[in-house]
Amino acid sequence: MRHRRVLWVFVTSAPITGDPSLVVRTVALDDAPASLLSRVPAEGPLAWLRRGDGLVGWGEAAVVHTAGATRFTDADKWWSELVGRAEVTDGVNEPGSGLVCFGSFAFGDEPGSSVLVVPRVVIGRRGDRAWLTTIELAGAPSVDSAAVDAEVTQIVPPANVLFADGARNSDEWLAVVSDAIGRIEAGALEKVVLARDLIATTDVPIDVRWPLRKLSRDYPMCWTFHVDGLFGATPEMLVRRERGLVTSRVLAGTIRRTGADERDLALAATLARSSKDLEEHEYAVRSVADALDPHCSSMNVPEAPFVLHLPNVMHLATDVAGVVHDSATVSSLKLAEALHPSAAVGGTPTPAALALIDEIEGMERGRYAGPVGWMDATGDGEWGLALRSAEIVGDGATVRLFAGCGIVADSDAEAELAESQAKLVPVRDSLAGA
Repeated sequence: MRHRRVLWVFVTSAPITGDPSLVVRTVALDDAPASLLSRVPAEGPLAWLRRGDGLVGWGEAAVVHTAGATRFTDADKWWSELVGRAEVTDGVNEPGSGLVCFGSFAFGDEPGSSVLVVPRVVIGRRGDRAWLTTIELAGAPSVDSAAVDAEVTQIVPPANVLFADGARNSDEWLAVVSDAIGRIEAGALEKVVLARDLIATTDVPIDVRWPLRKLSRDYPMCWTFHVDGLFGATPEMLVRRERGLVTSRVLAGTIRRTGADERDLALAATLARSSKDLEEHEYAVRSVADALDPHCSSMNVPEAPFVLHLPNVMHLATDVAGVVHDSATVSSLKLAEALHPSAAVGGTPTPAALALIDEIEGMERGRYAGPVGWMDATGDGEWGLALRSAEIVGDGATVRLFAGCGIVADSDAEAELAESQAKLVPVRDSLAGA
């Protein structure tokens, strides 16, 4: 039996010292598979995919867990030090080649654990270029062909999936939303995002490759991800940093699709004129622009949103862009920290919204709605928000599904419940056996 070499580092406030360096080799691939997920083994897969491009990985060359208010800073420091010790040979030089990590961060300071994982093997694709990266501890035996060509076992679909209420049932969540609307009308805050969960149980542990394949197929315009048991297909790019250019996609304001083209076009026009949804969207865009402004120049903030069409819902969307002042010191993870939590997942003003979430939401978010994505040795990377997501818990046969809605003064509790149900559809359908 082959034993994996795993470096576990638990960050404290003290400097990280004495850790071994990594040897990283990236080569071009001329025969990349049509689906990157087809090369991923069942044990510990990592994924970040959109429209067939992205990164998949497996194995663990290095891992760090962080927590609390300094979770981003500690992880970024650990990564910077690891990069400084790494020996990298990169024959591709694309964002995502060379040394790369996958990460997922807790929504709040407490409770919740965050993680960065450096895989042993990464396969990436970007347009017509594909590559293979192997990562090993310095002085260790080279990653052999058996590790690269990991055994890809047959994917077994979930069996006998049953769904049950999570922390609150529908009536209880309606009461929470009504409470929040009352507080907003009283002037306590302008917007709050309230989430709910749904529990799925199965007869056998979930093979996460099953929902990943279905999500990437059914929602190609979203970013399909998996890091340490958290998976989903998010439509929202919190921040991308690529060679100095910074972009962020803001989504706020949602309407459910009917599947009838003419009806959906009419609904899209209704969404674009909705004062409630435009107000919610404005809060979210403003929070992102304000957070990026200290780090970027040449900011571009469109005056009006566009309607993003997804298979199950439509969103008001705005793409904010800028140029980072200092790529050497401001990594994509630092930008994600600056942006989180935006009004799209927290509310406005942020301190009041977060306090209200803690008071009335009634569930632990964990890493739901926190940043999830990847980063390379240059600090370039992509961090989405872990929306349309779920977490595999316990023995692997239990899954928590999450959905959240932005609540403003004009919100209707019943409509928000319907919106949350629509947002649960992607992951719920991905667990189906067909």
